[in-house]
Amino acid sequence: MDDAQAILDYLPFSYRNRDEEEYVGFLWDSFVSNYESEKFEFANLAFHLLYMSYVCFAVWRIRAARKSDFEKAMVGFQNDVENKLFKADSPFKFYEQLKEATIFRFIKLIGCGNEQVGEFSRFVKFRNRIAHPSGTTTFNDRETLDVHIALVLTEIGNIQNHMAPLLQELFGAFLCSESNDPEKREYIDDGDQIREALIHENYFSQRDIEACLSFDIDTLAAHENFPAIKLLFDAFVQTYQVDPA
Repeated sequence: MDDAQAILDYLPFSYRNRDEEEYVGFLWDSFVSNYESEKFEFANLAFHLLYMSYVCFAVWRIRAARKSDFEKAMVGFQNDVENKLFKADSPFKFYEQLKEATIFRFIKLIGCGNEQVGEFSRFVKFRNRIAHPSGTTTFNDRETLDVHIALVLTEIGNIQNHMAPLLQELFGAFLCSESNDPEKREYIDDGDQIREALIHENYFSQRDIEACLSFDIDTLAAHENFPAIKLLFDAFVQTYQVDPA
């Protein structure tokens, strides 16, 4: 089960409301309690919902960074669904409007081909097969579930690798926005502005932050506000850089 904890590094530091935070906490607690009591079938269902929650948060960031592409990807949906997807105020609203596997079409916007998207969505089909009365269970021992969890975590890592350029786009846009001006932004303190306008606003996880730590600040050297941008970037690195053990 220790390996399963890796999924927590891909889930947000903070949530927009208590319901979201409690829901994700409930899923993790449900996974742990069922795993420890050897109810592996139900442990898998809880872990699957954590995986799908991760996908919802990824799609939220895709919409934030690439709104035009996001709109184009909605072609074919009914108008009311398009409006709800574009105006959704929570990542979980995407899940409400789409069939579970359909949400993966937006993952193509970060450069994933159909074959890769098929790999990401295969767990939905697998879950559908075991979430109905069948008279049998698929996960009857710890080893079988652990192998499956490792596969899920591998695909999460693959999605996250494709997300890296987009995350740096969001980070660069944040640095170049009014966030670098203490007189115009919401919070005077750099740390507060980073936490609220970047981390909280975009549901950033530990892995998202790590992707931004490798941002090449010199690419913004020609910006007229570069000194202020550099100060904000340095504050981010100082706060979130993890010292090597």
